[in-house]
Amino acid sequence: MDGSTTKAQQKKRNWFLPLVFSLLTSTLLIVLSLFTPSNPFRQTPIRTPKEAPLFVESKINISPTGTNPIPRLAYLISGSKGDCESLKRTLKALYHPLNQYVVHLDLEASAEERLELFSFVKNEEVFGTVGNVRVVVKSNLVTYRGPTMVSNTLHAAAILLKEGGEWDWFINLSASDYPLVTQDDMLHTLSTIPRNLNFIEHTSDIGWKEYVAHLLPLIKEIVAY
Repeated sequence: MDGSTTKAQQKKRNWFLPLVFSLLTSTLLIVLSLFTPSNPFRQTPIRTPKEAPLFVESKINISPTGTNPIPRLAYLISGSKGDCESLKRTLKALYHPLNQYVVHLDLEASAEERLELFSFVKNEEVFGTVGNVRVVVKSNLVTYRGPTMVSNTLHAAAILLKEGGEWDWFINLSASDYPLVTQDDMLHTLSTIPRNLNFIEHTSDIGWKEYVAHLLPLIKEIVAY
């Protein structure tokens, strides 16, 4: 019994010592390989030449900003059923020979309304002479709570980019909108603004000055009292 136990222990020592030695050797080699500069397993970052990102603007012939002292606007005026007369009124109020216009009555409008709008634009002498008013003949279906409204706007913008020549800003309006200033005044005001700005917002909110204007009479009354 003692002899067999001794032989088993001796066999265990025979394979255990080489195993420990091989583990230590492999661990040492791995550590050395990680910290040596010529590591075949280290992943070096691949440097690719820097290229300018490609945007859609690079494919469009954009005129230099500021070449014309007076800016040019591109309008989309949209309407639906029963909006033909108000759309014509808005177009007349917004019209300026320097601007570009696209008018659109959606599929909710009757065929008679769309034909009436087309005849109005065609027979208006100024529109025909300048040639800056276009009617979307193939009307789009527009749901005012869905993506079709965006699609209709992009359709009009594509027409203006393709056929409208040079313009600086795009304005999307409905037939119920009506301008509060003349186009001459508006173009004069916009002529002072850099042409590379987008999403221009004008507001009558004057902030703290409005509250001061309301408080001054109250302060005077308290002092007088």
